[in-house]
Amino acid sequence: MATSTVTSDSLVFTRRPERVHKYHWPAVQLNIWMLIMLIAACTIIGVFATFIQIQQALLLPVPWYFPYYITVSALAVAFIILLLWLIYQRRLLPSIVMIGGFMLFVLWLVGLIVISVQLWGPQGSVNSNCNLFVFGANPIPTGQNLQTLAWLEQRSICQSWQAVFAFGLVGAVFLLWIMVIAYKVFAEDA
Repeated sequence: MATSTVTSDSLVFTRRPERVHKYHWPAVQLNIWMLIMLIAACTIIGVFATFIQIQQALLLPVPWYFPYYITVSALAVAFIILLLWLIYQRRLLPSIVMIGGFMLFVLWLVGLIVISVQLWGPQGSVNSNCNLFVFGANPIPTGQNLQTLAWLEQRSICQSWQAVFAFGLVGAVFLLWIMVIAYKVFAEDA
């Protein structure tokens, strides 16, 4: 390591090149994590944007958790874009990933809890209404009529709720996983 010394009267200044520490990230795991989180976040954004459009078309108020989960999912997408930029700059630090992952995990978990309560709540839940009116419909409407179209739309809405819960759960698990990966990278290179 080369050093240079500059003197000025009685003061001595020493310059040393800064040590650059490189962290070794598992590329495959990081890429899989980013892909799954992008899929989860974009699915939630799409489903809840559609739900907001349906609520507005029916002149119903929009529940607070629709825009909340859209915002959290958009933050997750922005976080992934930030990670990609840091990877490109070769400056991805485990601390950034751990702190960002934890903040997103807390926000994501709040949305997942609210979705769970709405989906399987104690009374009048989405799941019980879907089982009663959609999946339990006897006979299932057929033919080219409004009744069949309405049933297909109801089934689509029920399945969208199930998809949001599934991707919310996967997203929460994957946010925990990225914090574990970041800690391992930090521990191995420390």
